[in-house]
Amino acid sequence: MNIVCPIRPIILAAILGLLSATAGLAKEPLYWLEAVAPPFFIHQGALKGQGYEDLLTALLKEQLPDYEHRHLPANISRHYQQWKQGENACSLAMYKTPEREEFAYFSIPSVITLPPVLIISKDNWEKFDNQSTVLLKDLLNSKRYLIGRARNRSYGTTMDEILDTHGSEATIFSYEGPELTLNLFKMLLAGRIDALPGLPEEAMYLAETMGIRDRIMTLGIVENLSNPRAMLTHVACSKTEWGQQTIAVINTVLKQQRPTERYRRAYERWLDPASIPLYRKFYQEVFLDEPQANTAEKSLEHQ
Repeated sequence: MNIVCPIRPIILAAILGLLSATAGLAKEPLYWLEAVAPPFFIHQGALKGQGYEDLLTALLKEQLPDYEHRHLPANISRHYQQWKQGENACSLAMYKTPEREEFAYFSIPSVITLPPVLIISKDNWEKFDNQSTVLLKDLLNSKRYLIGRARNRSYGTTMDEILDTHGSEATIFSYEGPELTLNLFKMLLAGRIDALPGLPEEAMYLAETMGIRDRIMTLGIVENLSNPRAMLTHVACSKTEWGQQTIAVINTVLKQQRPTERYRRAYERWLDPASIPLYRKFYQEVFLDEPQANTAEKSLEHQ
């Protein structure tokens, strides 16, 4: 004979209370989309985890304990896919463009970088008339140069507009694949392209790790120097109710952390010392300038 012992109400209540408490501890996942593009993120080697976006993501994670943080290496096309599918996914530093605003919410500025430069081989400097700065639209209109660019990567609104308006298949080589900047660097050194746009810290990191620092140089782009606000990037999350709420929380953290030395130094560590005074000027006068509330935050205020 099987004897079934009834569960006493007090024991049942305790079990239900424990289950409820456990459920309450469950954290919502937040996938951080990370491009394989040092020194933004460094996923391997002696400097693993020391990219400036690695350091800033780690700082945000410390301040966002209510999420289960997960990391997902992803190229830009994968970023777009995750957001369009409405996944619980964010990226630390994205340029805000009209196209991206169709499927992502954006925070207040999360990172400011120095403007992109044109990276060339020193052996090819004469082709650029030995100039230290260039007008990008003039280079493209001359049709004398082939410039490599990463497909779907934004270089800031100013440069994007010039590349899209004045570039053509004869002057722009678009590349998509792993380790975008590294492979474009190799094409540059092989003479397959004449130049590539990139951030100063990218040039420094790759030239150093490839042992070619004495073989490359950078040219300032005149159109970039007059608008440092074009170099502001933002945390971007899927354009869903979850993304809207997450951006609002992230904005609070950013307002607290951006003025700290730890936050500022995450990027500074990858700059040439001569570039730091200009960067600090931009940081104080542009980056920390009180921004307008973003679309997600405004929407929450009216709910």
